[in-house]
Amino acid sequence: MNSSELQRICNWLVDGTWAAQEPAVGIAAFCERLVAAGLPLWRFGIFIRTLHPEVFGRNFIWRQGQEVEVGAVDFAILDTPEFARSPLRVVFEQGIEVRGRASDPDSKRFPFLDDMRAEGATDYIAVPVRFLDGSVHATSWITQHPDGFSDDDIAAIRAVIAPLARISEIISLRRTAEMLLDTYVGNRAGARILGGQIRRGHNDTMQAAIWLSDLRGFTALSDRLPAETVVEILNHYFDCQVTAIRGHGGEVLKFMGDGLLAVFPIDEYVGDAAHVCTRVLEAARESRASVEALAFPVGDVIERFRFGVALHVGNILYGNIGGGNRLDFTCIGPAVNLAARLEKITGRLGRTVVASEGFANVCRHDWHELGEFPIAGFSKAQRVYGLAEETSVAMA
Repeated sequence: MNSSELQRICNWLVDGTWAAQEPAVGIAAFCERLVAAGLPLWRFGIFIRTLHPEVFGRNFIWRQGQEVEVGAVDFAILDTPEFARSPLRVVFEQGIEVRGRASDPDSKRFPFLDDMRAEGATDYIAVPVRFLDGSVHATSWITQHPDGFSDDDIAAIRAVIAPLARISEIISLRRTAEMLLDTYVGNRAGARILGGQIRRGHNDTMQAAIWLSDLRGFTALSDRLPAETVVEILNHYFDCQVTAIRGHGGEVLKFMGDGLLAVFPIDEYVGDAAHVCTRVLEAARESRASVEALAFPVGDVIERFRFGVALHVGNILYGNIGGGNRLDFTCIGPAVNLAARLEKITGRLGRTVVASEGFANVCRHDWHELGEFPIAGFSKAQRVYGLAEETSVAMA
């Protein structure tokens, strides 16, 4: 392999050009440069472990003449026979290189290499990629050259690992920040925080449909069940809502005990309020069905659950609120206050879904007027609507 070209590739990695591109684009350019410099590379993979509650890691696979494949695997892979007999498991757990020549009988212990040999692979090497925090990630390199990788080829691969690790770590750290913000504050808020909106007082006014819900009988449930069981129930209960909310364009802003606050932004330029509110109602119906179907065994008893959700639409103040260097990215305003008060009415009326007059006027479905109710903190009584398909249920 041409040593001067190899140095140019290392310099290209170090100068950070790749970091400004999509990872798949950078990986393709990286591999094509190596091939042009003389490395007989047929297939390259990089496997980056992630800090995510559900995703174990991401992988990018390049093959000559094909687009880069991007994938993700969850933690269940750790318990599979495929992972147990994978050369990458050795890399992750021991942090060492794994070589698999076609002529080496020892490589038969890795079924993956048999699959690659069937496609014409003659040599394989998996090389650890170490980040500055000590975590170990992995790359895999495969050739179809009749003689496999030469000593010079292996030396070239090892030479690019350090600069590859640094650029991969930069990209991984940014993605980790995005995922953590998405996990803990929501994707819309996360994008704003990562974009620099981090000072107290950075707020915007936004029109949105507002969702505020809580679980019926939660205090009694918490009193008679172990705390660990209550947490498990809450996680299943929130799953019933979060999937529906995100699937219909909403963003979960906050979990408050058994309460959930979500917003569905309305584009003021498109004027899509009716469309957004219709999707909110669809999410509410889906959540209702999921909660009704939720059955949680506790000993010999099957616990069943009910919840209430209030829907409103209005302007909210959306941004950073807090004290000192401890901030919360949330929304406030009279519209949020009204939604919170309406949510309490769901329990009084034995309803699952109630809507403000403003929401019902925008989302013109089969609503049933439930009456006017005085609302604490508001000068005028508020007209409240329920779904005609629901009947009131006596609340314990």
